[in-house]
Amino acid sequence: MFRGASTVNLDAKGRMAMPARYRDELMARCAGQLVLTVDVIDRCLCLYPLPEWELIEDRLRSLPSLSEAARRLQRVLIGNAVDIELDGQGRLLVPQRLRQHAGIEKVGMLVGQLNKFQLWDESIWNAQSADDLEAIRLPGAVSDELRDLIL
Repeated sequence: MFRGASTVNLDAKGRMAMPARYRDELMARCAGQLVLTVDVIDRCLCLYPLPEWELIEDRLRSLPSLSEAARRLQRVLIGNAVDIELDGQGRLLVPQRLRQHAGIEKVGMLVGQLNKFQLWDESIWNAQSADDLEAIRLPGAVSDELRDLIL
């Protein structure tokens, strides 16, 4: 499982080094084969180990083809998906159009989300993280069921 947040620097070509603590796991789990796509809710990118992405593709394939919402979701997720491979130095290339979508310039935040990562621009992540924490603290903002998970 992937957890925690790591600051990552992107070079002029849009390459970033995968933090060392994840490299062995990614090589064992997917031989460094990943899929990067847009997040449909937040202004960030989602980075999946290939086997996890294949589960998403299976679910998308099973959606009703006459549903406009399903077609939109497929177009956005699959249409923006890019196959990524860790190079010999543990780096991956984040395509410019995806960097632009997420507002990522030079410094990003790689955030573990159990079975995948989110890749954020550092300043957008910091603002979102502060907003999330503030919202969670509001009375009634988190259901008792969710609160029981963490208490």
